Order: sequence, then structure tokens, then C-alpha cells
Amino acid sequence: MKKTRKITLQPKLILGLVTMAAALALALIPSITGLYRMRMEEYYKNLAFGLASAASEYIDGDSISKYYETGEKDDYYFDVADYLLSLKKNIEPKYFYVVVPEDDVMVYIWDAGVPGEGGVCELGDEDAYYGDGDRLMHEAFAVNAPQTILVTENEEYGYLASAYVAILDSAGQPAALASVDISMDMINAQIRQIMLLTICITLGVLIVSVFAYYYYVRRILIRPIKTLHEAATGLVEDNIEHLDEFKLDVKTGDELEDLSGSLNYMVGELDEYIKNLSRVTAEKERIGAELDVARHIQASMLPCIFPAFPERHEFDIYASMNPAKEVGGDFYDFFMVDRNHLAIVMADVSGKGVPAALFMVIGKTLIKDHTEPGEDLGSVFSEVNNMLCTSNSEGLFITAFEGVLDLVTGEFRYVNAGHEMPFISHAGGEFKPYKIKPGFVLAGMEDMRYKSGSMILEPGDKVFQYTDGVTEATNADKELYGMERLEKVLTENSAKSPQKILEAVKANVDEFVGEAEQFDDLTMLALEFKEKMDEE
Repeated sequence: MKKTRKITLQPKLILGLVTMAAALALALIPSITGLYRMRMEEYYKNLAFGLASAASEYIDGDSISKYYETGEKDDYYFDVADYLLSLKKNIEPKYFYVVVPEDDVMVYIWDAGVPGEGGVCELGDEDAYYGDGDRLMHEAFAVNAPQTILVTENEEYGYLASAYVAILDSAGQPAALASVDISMDMINAQIRQIMLLTICITLGVLIVSVFAYYYYVRRILIRPIKTLHEAATGLVEDNIEHLDEFKLDVKTGDELEDLSGSLNYMVGELDEYIKNLSRVTAEKERIGAELDVARHIQASMLPCIFPAFPERHEFDIYASMNPAKEVGGDFYDFFMVDRNHLAIVMADVSGKGVPAALFMVIGKTLIKDHTEPGEDLGSVFSEVNNMLCTSNSEGLFITAFEGVLDLVTGEFRYVNAGHEMPFISHAGGEFKPYKIKPGFVLAGMEDMRYKSGSMILEPGDKVFQYTDGVTEATNADKELYGMERLEKVLTENSAKSPQKILEAVKANVDEFVGEAEQFDDLTMLALEFKEKMDEE
């Protein structure tokens, strides 16, 4: 995987300063220039309109029609021309003139300027309108017309503010327009100067900020952060085995100093935690190794070699146990009581783990030792119960089922101490639960009496016994496996051997449970009575 190139904090801050300066310039330049342009345009508009208004008030409107019609000049004409020229010299507009607007052209009456000066028109000269002047001049050529200002910018005339004020005759009718064109080209030049000044100020602020960064920000921010970074990196890469030597000294008088103190405290706590973890891990490894040995010992105590009695053809038997923890409390057993009697045991100790496993060993040993030829199974459980009660300081108990099969007659004697009822299949048919009245659990109370029962098995019959870890197996949806599913899978595999039956049940339970954690020990035993033993 390609390593991503990282940018350190220092160039990021410089880049941030440059970006901030550029953003400041981009924000200030349009704002300042726009405001300046608006104020200056307003100033020149007022100046132009004031000049045009002064001319309209000075000129006699009745004389204009004579000059417009005859084209002849008199003394008054020259007096007005001198007046307009003096105003132009004082105010310095670009153009100052009086015209009569016609449909397509405007006819000059006065045009302030020196005769022969370029662009100065004579009485009666005509000129075309420019820009939107046609519409605005005709709008201004009216009684009580609003202030009319035309702002234009083109190559021929430049950047102009044009004002038009009507000159009225004695009848109050418009006779001509006093027109003023003031150049505003200096506005663009001044705006360019303002933009240059703003850029220079921004660059100055940027340079000062960079120097402030190097002499202030580096000292109070970058260097302490770099120290923290190097310390954290070294902590991970080099000093993990020497945490007690770690010491970070940052003196900034702010949150960075608090952070360094917190880091020192954290490393101290981490050092103590790692030491404790090492001790706990070593202890867990030791206990795990001992539990592994205990698991092997427990597994070796249960019959685990199959076929169990290869020389016997009267029966086939198979059993399995899958503990929920390293060691479990379930156990099974099968053994020959004598030459023609086979005993099977299925039991479940309350609780799990080591205490249940130890109690299981005691219970298994007592049941096997007290099962003798001709002994009533109820008496066996009664004796075992009293002995377990005397050595039960942890308050545990055992649910147990024991059955003894007479291989000659097929009689199957049994006793139940609070355990699940077995499933019976006759001659390879369906498995059905054999309803047995459960007795009280072993080690629960002294002097309990247990009653045994019996049934007759014929060749081909099968017995299936189990612990509640099978029926109470739970999936991710908290559903129990249950008796119905167990009965169904047993019936579907009733014609198979005991080993295949247990494997089918285990696979079905695993499929049902899925990814859910195993909650209880899973123990099963299957016995098939294949043929009767010869009586002799």
C-alpha cells in the first residue's frame, strides 16, 4: 500500500495565512472600489446637474427660438457664450452646451469653448445622439421633468456623466436643453490606485503575519506540538519497554502544558497497566494450561474408544460430549455390570467449569461403584445421593439417568433423578420420548428414595439419551432447539447406526445455533440392541 505523503503543521499555517490574505484582498477590493465608484459617480452627477441647472436659470428661453430659426448672433448671444465659457473654466466639465433636441439629431445653440477649438460646435450645427441620449434628452425636454443623468463609457467620448436640464421660455414651455458632460476617467485611474494600495496593504499584513508566526506562533504552538509528537512517536516506537523513564517537559502556561501533564500521567498509568497485564496474562496462561490438562483428564475419564466392545455383537453403543467451557459438568458412562448386563449413565451437574467437573468425577465414580449385579437401581441412586450430600459444600446437584440392559432377556431397567426422558425407537421405527416420572435430583436432599422402572427391548430397538444442552441450544434469535426438532432429526436418521445418529443430531443443532455462542454442555448417547445373548 502506497504511503500517503503528509504535510506538516508549519506549511499548513503559512498556506492558511496566504489563503486568508488572498481572501481578504478579494473581499476588500470589490467592496472598496464599488463603494468608491458609487460615491464618485453620485458626486459627478450632482456636479453636472448643478452646472446645467445654473445655465438653464441664466439663459433667457425666449431668445433661443430666434437664434434657432435665424441663426443670427447678437450681443446677448455673446454674453451668454462668455458666461458659459467662464463656468466651464471654473468647473472644467468636458463639454458644456445648449441644444434643441429634434427627432434624429440635436441642434447646437451654444457650445462653450474657444472658436476653432477642436470639438466646439457653432450655432445651428447638428450632431447625432450617442448612447441612450436620444431617449433621455427627449424625456428631459419637458416641463417639470425629473433629474436626468446619463452615464456612458466608450472609446470616442470616454467615461462621462451627462446632465440635461430644460430651459423654459416666458410661456413656461421648454425651448432648449442645458447639457453638461463631465469626464469621470479619473475614477478608473483612482480605482486602479485603490486596488494597488489594497494589494500592497494585504501583502504587508501577510508579511507581518509570517514574521509574527515565526517569532511567536512557532514558539508557543509549533514547537510544543512538535515536542508532543516526537514524544508520542518515540513512546510507540522506542520506549514501550521503558515507560518508567518517560518524562515530557513542556512549559507554555496554557492547554499544551496541561496536555503534556496529562500525557505524563497517562504513560505512568499505562506502565502500571502493562505490568499488571503481564502478570495477569502469565497467570491466565498458567490457568489455561492447567485447564487444558484438566480437559484431557476429564475426556480420558469418559469412555472414548469406539467401538467400545468390539467382541460383543448383541449391541452397538456410541456417546459424545462437547463442553461449553474448557471442562464441563455433563458426563456419560457405559460399562458391563457383568457378562450379560450393560449399564448406561447420562448426567448433568449444575453449574459449569472446574467445580462442576470435579463434582462430576465424584458422581460418576460413585454411580459406577454402586452399580452391581442384581442391585436395584433405585437403591443405587439412594445410596449415591446420601454420599453426594455429605461432600457437597458448594451446593451443587446432579440430574442423572441410569439404565441397565439384560442382554439375554432384553429387559431394560432404569432410574431417573430429575433428568430428561429418553427417546426409544422400536425396530428402526420413529423415535418417541419415553415418558418416565422424574425423581428428585442427586445431592439435593438426604434420604431421598428413588424408584426404578423397566421396559422390554427387542432386537433392532434403539435408546437415545441426552442432556438439556441439546434441547436448550439457543440461536441468535434466542429460540430454543426444543424437543420437536430433536424428535424429527432422530426419526429421520432412526435406521442409522448410533454413531451416525449422534453425528446427525450434532450437525442439526450446529446448523440451528449458527454463530451464537454455545451456552451449555452438549452430551448424547445412543444404544442399539442388535440381538439377544445366548442364555448359556
